[in-house]
Amino acid sequence: MFHFVYSIMKFGQVENPGEIDFTLPPTPSETIDLLKRNKKKSELEVYVGCAKWNKADLKGFYPRGTKDELSYYAQQFNSIELNATFYNSPSKEQVKTWREKTSEGFKFFPKIPQSISHYGRLLNTDEKVKAFVDATVNFEDRLGMAFLQMHDNYKPKDFERLKDFLKNFPKGYPLALEVRNTSWFTEKKVFDDLVDLLEKTDTSNVIVDTAGRRDLLHMRLTTSDAFVRYVGANHPTDYDRLSEWVERIKEWKKAGLRRLFFFVHQNVEVASPLLAAHFIKELNKAIGTNLTIPNKDSDTSQGKLF
Repeated sequence: MFHFVYSIMKFGQVENPGEIDFTLPPTPSETIDLLKRNKKKSELEVYVGCAKWNKADLKGFYPRGTKDELSYYAQQFNSIELNATFYNSPSKEQVKTWREKTSEGFKFFPKIPQSISHYGRLLNTDEKVKAFVDATVNFEDRLGMAFLQMHDNYKPKDFERLKDFLKNFPKGYPLALEVRNTSWFTEKKVFDDLVDLLEKTDTSNVIVDTAGRRDLLHMRLTTSDAFVRYVGANHPTDYDRLSEWVERIKEWKKAGLRRLFFFVHQNVEVASPLLAAHFIKELNKAIGTNLTIPNKDSDTSQGKLF
């Protein structure tokens, strides 16, 4: 039996972040070509958020007396990476409740349940996929994109299984994929085949930027959407890393990026809103977006980032 209880906050954590080369790899020509081919005149849509909204993880983010954490969170951010659905597929009623606590323009990005990705390993999961999709479509206009995160022991030898899963996934339901085994990235033919599959199934290629797993960091988009999961190191380098991301987004915007989904994690999650606020401020300045800067006018104190 595999042990799957781990957290994104600890994924890729290192003892000395200052020793890591955080330079982003260059954008491959294939990404620029794809963006240019699909370029539209509409403005870039940008969604930035955290992974959780509960008070236990985001201590100091909520003003005293906050009665509903999600409602307040949705006033500060325009999206949430919904990791809660990884552990249990939500009911329709739960999804409707979450939706009603947010306003127009807010988006949820639910993670595919582990019963499908980790325990089921994409085999005999049709009924579970149907239950998940039937529930989460009740987000209606608040549904951003679901993402399928595979365990790091899921290898290219099971490519055909992944291919069948993506080809049979409900059409029209937005989906992104995150693979974690090194061999998906280090073997050129394997990566090329994966990218080809994602393009043909209109599946976005999740980008993971975390200190201890630079092998996973790629810049190959497979749709006109960029889905970035950024894991900070609770270290001063986090600022420079985000500045480089701002420059990269400027490059992609010019080429024709349609939508950006950028989710900020931290090893110590309490600092996530503060780091996300810094990123939003820099992004607003660089590309002209007008995203709310979280807690900008609040008297609540989150303390310092480091």
